[in-house]
Amino acid sequence: MPAQDGPLLWVGLGNPGSEHARQRHNIGFMALDAIARRHRFSPWRKRFKGEVSEGVIAGRKVWALKPMTYMNASGDSVQQAASFLKLPVEAVTAFHDELDLAPGKVRVKKGGGVAGHNGLRDMRRAFATPEFWRVRLGIGHPGHKDAVTGHVLGNFAKQDQAWLEKLLDAVTDAAPMLVEGRAEEFMTRVALLTQEA
Repeated sequence: MPAQDGPLLWVGLGNPGSEHARQRHNIGFMALDAIARRHRFSPWRKRFKGEVSEGVIAGRKVWALKPMTYMNASGDSVQQAASFLKLPVEAVTAFHDELDLAPGKVRVKKGGGVAGHNGLRDMRRAFATPEFWRVRLGIGHPGHKDAVTGHVLGNFAKQDQAWLEKLLDAVTDAAPMLVEGRAEEFMTRVALLTQEA
Protein backbone atom coordinates (compact mmCIF):
# COMPACT_ATOMS: atom_id res chain seq x y z
CA MET A 1 0.00 0.00 0.00
CA PRO A 2 1.08 3.65 -0.36
CA ALA A 3 3.80 5.20 1.76
CA GLN A 4 2.53 6.02 5.21
CA ASP A 5 2.50 9.78 4.90
CA GLY A 6 1.07 12.45 2.65
CA PRO A 7 -2.48 12.62 1.36
CA LEU A 8 -4.29 9.90 -0.56
CA LEU A 9 -6.57 10.26 -3.57
CA TRP A 10 -9.54 7.89 -3.64
CA VAL A 11 -11.36 7.84 -6.95
CA GLY A 12 -14.85 6.50 -7.46
CA LEU A 13 -15.46 5.43 -11.06
CA GLY A 14 -18.90 6.05 -12.49
CA ASN A 15 -20.93 8.14 -14.90
CA PRO A 16 -22.44 11.54 -14.02
CA GLY A 17 -26.16 12.28 -14.13
CA SER A 18 -29.18 11.02 -12.24
CA GLU A 19 -30.01 8.54 -15.02
CA HIS A 20 -26.81 6.62 -14.14
CA ALA A 21 -26.97 7.00 -10.37
CA ARG A 22 -28.31 3.52 -9.55
CA GLN A 23 -26.43 1.58 -12.24
CA ARG A 24 -24.03 -1.24 -11.33
CA HIS A 25 -21.29 0.64 -13.21
CA ASN A 26 -21.64 3.44 -10.63
CA ILE A 27 -20.85 1.40 -7.52
CA GLY A 28 -17.54 3.32 -7.28
CA PHE A 29 -19.46 6.60 -6.86
CA MET A 30 -21.74 4.91 -4.30
CA ALA A 31 -18.76 3.69 -2.27
CA LEU A 32 -17.17 7.16 -2.11
CA ASP A 33 -20.48 8.79 -1.23
CA ALA A 34 -20.87 6.35 1.68
CA ILE A 35 -17.29 6.89 2.88
CA ALA A 36 -17.55 10.69 2.66
CA ARG A 37 -20.85 10.64 4.57
CA ARG A 38 -19.72 8.34 7.38
CA HIS A 39 -16.31 9.94 7.86
CA ARG A 40 -17.77 13.47 7.72
CA PHE A 41 -15.87 14.74 4.71
CA SER A 42 -16.37 18.28 3.43
CA PRO A 43 -19.31 18.96 1.09
CA TRP A 44 -18.71 17.90 -2.53
CA ARG A 45 -17.53 20.71 -4.79
CA LYS A 46 -16.64 20.97 -8.47
CA ARG A 47 -12.91 20.66 -9.23
CA PHE A 48 -10.53 18.71 -11.50
CA LYS A 49 -13.33 17.97 -14.03
CA GLY A 50 -15.11 16.19 -11.23
CA GLU A 51 -16.49 16.54 -7.74
CA VAL A 52 -14.18 16.45 -4.74
CA SER A 53 -14.63 16.09 -1.04
CA GLU A 54 -11.93 15.85 1.58
CA GLY A 55 -11.59 14.45 5.04
CA VAL A 56 -9.35 12.63 7.47
CA ILE A 57 -9.45 8.88 8.06
CA ALA A 58 -7.11 7.20 10.55
CA GLY A 59 -5.24 10.49 10.92
CA ARG A 60 -4.51 10.85 7.23
CA LYS A 61 -5.86 13.33 4.68
CA VAL A 62 -7.98 11.65 2.02
CA TRP A 63 -9.27 13.37 -1.11
CA ALA A 64 -12.33 11.74 -2.62
CA LEU A 65 -12.86 12.35 -6.34
CA LYS A 66 -15.77 11.45 -8.60
CA PRO A 67 -14.77 12.25 -12.21
CA MET A 68 -17.65 13.91 -14.10
CA THR A 69 -16.08 13.21 -17.49
CA TYR A 70 -17.94 9.94 -18.12
CA MET A 71 -16.18 6.65 -17.54
CA ASN A 72 -14.14 6.61 -20.77
CA ALA A 73 -12.35 9.86 -19.90
CA SER A 74 -11.93 9.33 -16.13
CA GLY A 75 -8.15 9.52 -16.43
CA ASP A 76 -8.17 13.23 -17.32
CA SER A 77 -9.89 14.13 -14.07
CA VAL A 78 -7.77 11.78 -11.93
CA GLN A 79 -4.50 12.85 -13.49
CA GLN A 80 -5.37 16.53 -13.02
CA ALA A 81 -6.14 15.98 -9.32
CA ALA A 82 -3.03 13.85 -8.68
CA SER A 83 -0.83 16.38 -10.47
CA PHE A 84 -2.28 19.35 -8.55
CA LEU A 85 -1.92 17.51 -5.22
CA LYS A 86 1.59 16.35 -6.25
CA LEU A 87 0.73 12.73 -5.52
CA PRO A 88 2.61 9.70 -6.81
CA VAL A 89 0.51 7.11 -8.64
CA GLU A 90 0.81 4.74 -5.61
CA ALA A 91 -1.21 7.24 -3.56
CA VAL A 92 -4.19 6.81 -5.92
CA THR A 93 -6.89 4.16 -5.37
CA ALA A 94 -9.75 3.52 -7.80
CA PHE A 95 -13.03 2.09 -6.47
CA HIS A 96 -14.79 0.31 -9.34
CA ASP A 97 -17.30 -2.32 -10.38
CA GLU A 98 -15.88 -5.79 -11.06
CA LEU A 99 -17.71 -8.34 -13.21
CA ASP A 100 -15.36 -11.17 -12.27
CA LEU A 101 -16.24 -11.05 -8.59
CA ALA A 102 -19.47 -12.36 -7.07
CA PRO A 103 -21.91 -9.65 -5.95
CA GLY A 104 -20.76 -8.14 -2.66
CA LYS A 105 -17.22 -9.54 -2.80
CA VAL A 106 -14.26 -7.16 -2.58
CA ARG A 107 -10.63 -7.47 -3.64
CA VAL A 108 -7.82 -4.94 -3.33
CA LYS A 109 -4.85 -5.01 -5.64
CA LYS A 110 -2.16 -2.81 -7.11
CA GLY A 111 -1.59 -2.64 -10.85
CA GLY A 112 -2.56 -5.40 -13.24
CA GLY A 113 -4.81 -5.46 -16.28
CA VAL A 114 -7.99 -3.50 -16.83
CA ALA A 115 -10.25 -6.42 -17.87
CA GLY A 116 -12.19 -4.31 -20.36
CA HIS A 117 -13.03 -1.63 -17.78
CA ASN A 118 -12.94 1.71 -19.62
CA GLY A 119 -12.45 3.79 -16.48
CA LEU A 120 -9.37 1.79 -15.46
CA ARG A 121 -8.11 1.79 -19.04
CA ASP A 122 -8.27 5.58 -19.20
CA MET A 123 -6.54 5.95 -15.83
CA ARG A 124 -3.76 3.69 -17.08
CA ARG A 125 -3.48 5.87 -20.20
CA ALA A 126 -3.42 9.12 -18.21
CA PHE A 127 -0.77 7.91 -15.75
CA ALA A 128 1.15 5.93 -18.41
CA THR A 129 1.25 3.08 -15.88
CA PRO A 130 -1.24 0.64 -14.34
CA GLU A 131 0.45 0.83 -10.92
CA PHE A 132 -2.36 2.51 -9.01
CA TRP A 133 -4.40 0.68 -6.40
CA ARG A 134 -7.85 -0.73 -7.10
CA VAL A 135 -10.70 -1.66 -4.79
CA ARG A 136 -12.68 -4.11 -6.93
CA LEU A 137 -16.34 -4.20 -5.93
CA GLY A 138 -18.06 -7.34 -7.17
CA ILE A 139 -21.26 -6.95 -9.19
CA GLY A 140 -21.28 -10.49 -10.61
CA HIS A 141 -21.30 -11.59 -14.25
CA PRO A 142 -24.57 -12.00 -16.18
CA GLY A 143 -23.26 -15.31 -17.58
CA HIS A 144 -22.88 -14.36 -21.24
CA LYS A 145 -20.62 -11.74 -22.78
CA ASP A 146 -23.46 -10.37 -24.93
CA ALA A 147 -25.35 -9.52 -21.74
CA VAL A 148 -22.47 -7.64 -20.09
CA THR A 149 -23.28 -4.11 -21.28
CA GLY A 150 -26.93 -4.37 -20.24
CA HIS A 151 -25.90 -5.82 -16.88
CA VAL A 152 -23.26 -3.18 -16.13
CA LEU A 153 -25.42 -0.26 -17.29
CA GLY A 154 -28.55 -1.69 -15.69
CA ASN A 155 -29.79 -0.45 -12.33
CA PHE A 156 -29.27 -2.57 -9.25
CA ALA A 157 -32.37 -4.73 -8.81
CA LYS A 158 -34.56 -4.70 -5.71
CA GLN A 159 -33.08 -8.01 -4.57
CA ASP A 160 -29.57 -6.48 -4.79
CA GLN A 161 -30.31 -3.80 -2.21
CA ALA A 162 -29.62 -5.93 0.87
CA TRP A 163 -26.12 -7.03 -0.14
CA LEU A 164 -25.32 -3.65 -1.73
CA GLU A 165 -26.10 -1.71 1.45
CA LYS A 166 -24.18 -4.24 3.52
CA LEU A 167 -21.19 -3.96 1.19
CA LEU A 168 -21.12 -0.15 1.18
CA ASP A 169 -21.42 -0.13 4.99
CA ALA A 170 -18.59 -2.64 5.33
CA VAL A 171 -16.24 -0.77 2.96
CA THR A 172 -16.95 2.43 4.89
CA ASP A 173 -16.39 0.74 8.23
CA ALA A 174 -13.09 -0.84 7.12
CA ALA A 175 -11.79 2.29 5.34
CA PRO A 176 -9.23 3.10 8.07
CA MET A 177 -7.44 -0.19 7.32
CA LEU A 178 -7.17 0.82 3.68
CA VAL A 179 -5.66 4.17 4.69
CA GLU A 180 -3.14 2.38 6.90
CA GLY A 181 -2.04 0.14 4.03
CA ARG A 182 -3.52 -3.01 5.54
CA ALA A 183 -5.18 -4.34 2.39
CA GLU A 184 -5.48 -7.95 3.59
CA GLU A 185 -7.12 -6.91 6.85
CA PHE A 186 -9.42 -4.56 4.95
CA MET A 187 -10.60 -7.44 2.74
CA THR A 188 -11.02 -9.76 5.74
CA ARG A 189 -13.03 -7.16 7.65
CA VAL A 190 -15.32 -6.48 4.67
CA ALA A 191 -15.83 -10.23 4.20
CA LEU A 192 -16.75 -10.66 7.88
CA LEU A 193 -19.14 -7.73 7.87
CA THR A 194 -20.88 -8.84 4.67
CA GLN A 195 -21.40 -12.46 5.68
CA GLU A 196 -24.99 -13.42 6.26
CA ALA A 197 -25.76 -12.97 9.91
